[in-house]
Formats: sequence, C-alpha cells, structure tokens
Amino acid sequence: MSSIKDLGRKVIFSISPYVPGKPIEEVERQLGITGVIKLASNENPLGPSPMAVDAMRQALGRVSNYPDSNCYYLKKELALHLGCREDNLAFGNGSDELLKQIAETFLNPGDEILFAQPSFSEYEFVARVMDAKPIAVPLKSDFTYDLDAMLQKINSRTKLIFICNPNNPTGTIITASELFDFLNKVPEGVIVILDEAYHEYVTDPRYPNSLELIEEGKNVIILRTFSKIYGLAGLRIGYGIASPEIISMIQRVREPFNVNLMAQEAARASLYDKDHLMESKNLVIMGREYLYRAFDKLGLRYIPTQANFIFVDVNRDSVTLFNSLLRQGVIVRTGDIFGYPSYIRVTIGTPEQNERFINCLERALNEVCS
Repeated sequence: MSSIKDLGRKVIFSISPYVPGKPIEEVERQLGITGVIKLASNENPLGPSPMAVDAMRQALGRVSNYPDSNCYYLKKELALHLGCREDNLAFGNGSDELLKQIAETFLNPGDEILFAQPSFSEYEFVARVMDAKPIAVPLKSDFTYDLDAMLQKINSRTKLIFICNPNNPTGTIITASELFDFLNKVPEGVIVILDEAYHEYVTDPRYPNSLELIEEGKNVIILRTFSKIYGLAGLRIGYGIASPEIISMIQRVREPFNVNLMAQEAARASLYDKDHLMESKNLVIMGREYLYRAFDKLGLRYIPTQANFIFVDVNRDSVTLFNSLLRQGVIVRTGDIFGYPSYIRVTIGTPEQNERFINCLERALNEVCS
C-alpha cells in the first residue's frame, strides 16, 4: 500500500520549511513573562504611520467587499512617487509572494538560479519549489558580494540571479559602479532580481539608483516592500518594478485579490507621511552608532550595516546565547540558520530597546562561556 508521501512531488522533500522569528506573544506565554521585546525580524519599532492607521480605520466598513485586484489607486500614486510608469509595477502579498511569482513565471525544472550565501533564504526556496537548481555563491571575507565568482557560475542553464542589496543578514551593499559593471557582463538571457527591501535605510552615497536600469531596458526586476521602514509587516504588501513586458508575464501567475484592502489603503497613506519615514530612518542611524560603540566596548566584531539590523559575532554558540537573552525577554535571530553559528542578527530598536538589549547581552555573555 502506497504512503501519502508517494503522492507528493518529490522535490518538496528537499525543502526545509521557513522558521520565522519567535513572536512576542509566544515567548511571553511559554516563559510566563511580560514586556518582551522583539529584535529579530527587522520590523519598525515605531510601528506604522499614524496616517496609515487612520486610513485603515476609515476602510473598516468596506472589508466585506473584495479589494481592487489591480491596486488601481495605489499603483497610480506609487508610480508618481517613484517617477515610473504604472505598467512598471506589480504588487504582492509581501515581496515574498512576488519572488514566488517570478519563479513560477520563469523557472523550469533543471534551470539554475544564483544567489549569495548567506542571504535571504526565500531565493533558494522558490527555486526548489519549481524543481530548479539553486547555486549558492559564498560572500567574500568582508561579507560583501563576490560578483566575479557569481559571473563565473553563469552557464546555459542559468535563468535568474538574486541580489539582496542591502544584503540580509549582513547589511552590506553592492555599489552603483559594481552593480552596473556586473550587469554589463551578465548575458541577455538572464534576469537579475534586485531585492531592495531595506533600501530606504541606506546612507552610503555609492548605493545605486536601480530605477535607472528600468529606464535603460535592462533585464532586471526590483523588489521593494512596505514591511520594513513603513511598518506594515503584518499587512503583507510588497511591490516589483520592471519593464512592462516582464510585469505582464508575472501578472499571468498572480492570484486575484492577492493584496488585501487594508494593505492597499495603508500603503497609499504611508507614501504621504514623509515625517514618519524620516523619523524611522533617523532612529536607525542613531541606533547603529549606539550599538557600534557598545559592541566595540564589549570587544565584539560586527559588520557595518546599511540596513536596520546588525550581524555581530558574539564568540559563543548563538543558540545558547539566544536562549539566555530569551529568558531575559529579548528576542534576536541566531546566526546558525545563515551558516554562522557564533553570530546573531539584531534589529535596531528604539533607544530604550537598544539599551536593554546591550544590558541583557552583557549578562548573557558572562553566563555563556566562549
């Protein structure tokens, strides 16, 4: 008698399910404590724009109706905000869904994708779902992309290249000159996906204006999100920018009504709240410097970041340290999932959260032997 597993696609058994950061409610329930802070998922500690909250409140009476499947008003306003055309845009239930749509649009069994290691795990996931072959290219010793090594991995089976800029979990960037030189060497039959989930936090003037690539007709897809600096992670809304031809192909695999009403209304309102955007960015810039000084004082190596998180070597087993921090009510991300078992990734929080994290980290470092 056959097992139910025999009915499943064989490729799914090569996929490891995504393990999200622990939610605050779960930790408080399991440990019987209150006041837990979460610095694990790169969320905005300020929350959403008050304008977004007000927009959602006004939309409550319309939730019995299906949302606008084409995101008509959001598309029009975002195009104006970005300075692109409306047919350059696609929306998803988070940029994660867009990654899956891209894979469904372009990948056949046996095709290959390239991505950096470590980087966002979703790139490998969407390739395996489509029975394509994921090829990981290690970062350089300074935790930046090895674009030359990536170019050497391109062959006739290569279909997609994923570049996370700034990279998650390292916070490092690819500069404009590096990116443009790389793209000039990539064959025409390969599409490059630029995942820019954290681009609003970047302060390095060398960071590329990737929208220029769309205007030049390059085979690129830019992915951005309202989950991070806009503080709408719980609503799940992201967007892609590409040529109208690429966008129209991706739309063929899109589920109808994939972006809910509240997400659309909140995203629209967020575009107009420049004060909230600037306050969120400044909070991260100040938090970076505070945490850098604290890590220096503790003698911990860290990777200078252009995102709202820091990858830091705690010189100890990250899971053991994680559990020590957890008992103190602080949630971070362990580095073992990225292949760096002595590192943790910590989201930059409010000044109060950052100070509490450092105090708890000092206690955890003394508790956990190196």
